[in-house]
Amino acid sequence: MVFSSLFFLYLFLPILLIAYFVFKNTTYRNWILIFFSFAFYAWGEPVWIVLLLIASMIGYLFALGIEKYRGTWLAKAQFIAAIAVNIGILGFFKYAGFLVDNVNSILPFNIPHPEVTLPIGISFFTFEIICYLTDVYKGTIKAPRSPKKILLYVSFFPHLVAGPIIRYSDIEQQIDNPKVTMSGFSEGITRFMIGLGKKVIIANLLGESVSQLLNPTAGSSSVLGIWFGVCLFALQIYFDFSGYSDMAIGLGKMFGFNLRENFNYPYISKSAGDFWRRWNMSLGGFFRDYVYIPLGGNKRFYLRNLFVVWFLTGFWHGASWNFIIWGLYFGLLIYLERQFLGKWLEKAGAFVSHAYSTLAMLIGWVWFYFTDLSSAIKALLTMFGLYNKELYTLELQIYFKENLLLFLVAIVASTPLMKWTFTRLAESNPKLGAGLNGIGVPALNIAILIVATILLIGSTYNPFLYYRF
Repeated sequence: MVFSSLFFLYLFLPILLIAYFVFKNTTYRNWILIFFSFAFYAWGEPVWIVLLLIASMIGYLFALGIEKYRGTWLAKAQFIAAIAVNIGILGFFKYAGFLVDNVNSILPFNIPHPEVTLPIGISFFTFEIICYLTDVYKGTIKAPRSPKKILLYVSFFPHLVAGPIIRYSDIEQQIDNPKVTMSGFSEGITRFMIGLGKKVIIANLLGESVSQLLNPTAGSSSVLGIWFGVCLFALQIYFDFSGYSDMAIGLGKMFGFNLRENFNYPYISKSAGDFWRRWNMSLGGFFRDYVYIPLGGNKRFYLRNLFVVWFLTGFWHGASWNFIIWGLYFGLLIYLERQFLGKWLEKAGAFVSHAYSTLAMLIGWVWFYFTDLSSAIKALLTMFGLYNKELYTLELQIYFKENLLLFLVAIVASTPLMKWTFTRLAESNPKLGAGLNGIGVPALNIAILIVATILLIGSTYNPFLYYRF
C-alpha cells in the first residue's frame, strides 16, 4: 500500500462516523459501511477492489444455489465448485510463483515465473467466504437473499485486510440490528487506542532494531545478538498483529458490531498447544472446525489430520518452505505434548513449562522471520554457538542499552499484569476506580493518539506485518 491505512482512518473515519449516526436506517448504514470498506481497500489496492467484489459475489451466488438445491447432488457439486474457485483464487495469487519455482527446480522445465502481486487481505477474505459457504452447505445458516449482507460481511473494513477471521453467523444478527450504544462506542474508542498504541508506539519502534539485529547475513551476528533480535521480533509481531486485532474489534464496537477475540496473552502459555489456543484464535478455530474435524479429528487418522492442519497453517502464512517448516514444527511439538511431553511439563511445574514454551516460541519465530532456508539455519546455528561463536559485539551493547526500557515495557504489556492491577485497584477503591474510568482512560486515549500521530508523521511507512499474509 502506498499510503498507510491508518492515515486513511485519520482522514475519513470522522466523516464515516458522522454519516453513520446521521442515518438511523439500518439499510442506509449498511450501504455506507460497504462503500467506506471498498474505499478503504482501494486506498492502497485500487485494482483489487474488482477481485474483492467478484469473490464476494461468487460466494453469494453459489450459496444461493446450494440453498436452492439443498439435499441433492447439485448442492454438493456447487459447494465443491465454490470451494475450488476460492482456493483457486488464493492459490493463483499467493502460491503460483512458489509452485512454478519448485517445479522448475525439480523437473527440467523453464516455466516463466509469474509476476503476480499479492492482494492485501486475500488470505482472510477467501477463508471467510469458505466459512460462509461451508456453513450454508451444512445447514447451520441460511443464505441471505440480499447481496448487501454478503458484501458487508466480506468487506467490513475493520477486519478486511488482517483479520480476525469472522464467520457469517458471528454477525448475521448484527447486520440486521447493530447494537449501537454510548457505552459500546466508548469501549470501542478505548480498544482502538490500545491497538493503535501497540502497533505504532511499541511494534514499530521494536521493528527498527529487529531489522538491524536480524539482518539477512545472520552469520555476521553474535550469539546473544540473534537471541535478542528474536526476542524483539517475538514482541514486535505480537504487538503488530494483536494491535490490528484490537483496532478491528474497537472499530466494530463503535459501529455496533462485536467481533470475536483473536488473542489471549499467548506469551504466558505453558506449552505449544496452549500458545496456539491463545494466538490468532480465529485462524486456529477455522482449521479446527473446517479442516481438522471434517478430516476425522482425534477419531480417525489423528496423526495425518494433525500434520495436514499444521502444514496448511504454515503454508497459509506464506509461499515459502520456511513457513511450512514453521507449521510442521508446531505440529510436531503439539503431537509430542499429547503423547508424553504435556504430562511431564505438568509435573515439572509452571516455571519449567513456561520456559519450555518461551524457548519453543523463539525457535519457531526464527523460521517465521527469515524468508530463505539458509538464513534461518545460520541464525539457529548461531543462537546455539554452532556457526558464529562470537558471544556479543559492541553494536549489540548499543542496541541493548537503547532498547532495554522498551523491551521491558513490551514484556510487561504482553501479560495481563496491567489489566489485573487496574481491576484490583478499581475493586479495592471504588472512588479511585471511578476516577480512573472517568478521567484516566480518556486521558490515556488522548496521550496515545498524540504520541502515535507524532510517530506516524515522523517515520517512513511501516505496514502491518500480517498484511503480507
